[in-house]
Amino acid sequence: MTKIAVVTGATKGLGRAIAETLASNGFDLYVCARTESDLEAMALDWKQRFPQQNLYPYPADLGKKSEVVEFGTYVKSKSDRIDLLVNNAGIYLAGKVSEERDGALETMLETNLFSAYYLTRALLPLMLPHRRGHIFNMCSIASLFAYPNGGSYSISKFALLGFSKVLREELKTEGIKVTAILPGATWSDSWRGANFPQDRLMQATDVAQALWGAYNLSDAAVVEELILRPQLGDL
Repeated sequence: MTKIAVVTGATKGLGRAIAETLASNGFDLYVCARTESDLEAMALDWKQRFPQQNLYPYPADLGKKSEVVEFGTYVKSKSDRIDLLVNNAGIYLAGKVSEERDGALETMLETNLFSAYYLTRALLPLMLPHRRGHIFNMCSIASLFAYPNGGSYSISKFALLGFSKVLREELKTEGIKVTAILPGATWSDSWRGANFPQDRLMQATDVAQALWGAYNLSDAAVVEELILRPQLGDL
C-alpha cells in the first residue's frame, strides 16, 4: 500500500527537500503553499522526476485559520488515512520585541504555531483510527535559545516546541509518534545572496535526511527532539 504524507510550505527550502525525499521513497504527497504558480511549477517537476508518485498541490495561506481548515478538509476528501504529517510552514520577521512592528507577534504565531495546531487537529482523524502515524513539527534552534533580533519569531518557535511536547504526551499511547525538529542555519531562499562559504550553513537535504532517519525507527522508538546545527556552530 502506498504511503501518504502531508507537507506544508512544500515548494521551497526545507519543505521542498522533505517532499522530494519522501517522494523518492515511494510516498504520495499532499502539499500546500501560498503561491499557486510555485505549486504549478512543482507539479510539472514532479511529473518528470517522480512519475510513479501522486502529488496533490493545494494553494493555501496557512496564516489564515480558514485556509488551514480548507486544506485539511481537502485532504480528508481525498484520503481516509495519512502516514506522515510535516508541519513546516513558517515565516520569519526580524526584530526586537521592543522595536518590531505592531502585529509581528500575531503574524508569526498564526503561521508558525496556529497553522500546525489547526492542521494537526484536522488530520488526526486520519491517523487515530489506524493507531499509526508520525507528526513532525518544524521548530528551530530559536525554540531553545533566544537570539539577537529574534523577537516574536523566537516566541512562536518556543510555543511550537511546547505544542510538540503536549502532542507527544497525548498521542504516545495512540500509536502516533511526534517529533520536533530543531534546525540551525540552513540554506534556503531567506539566505539568498548571503556571503558565507557554502559549508557554513547546513543544506536543506541534511534536514530532510534526518527526518527520514527518524521516521524509519521501529515502532518501539521515537525521536522526540532532533537538533541539527552547522558543524562550526550557529551564526
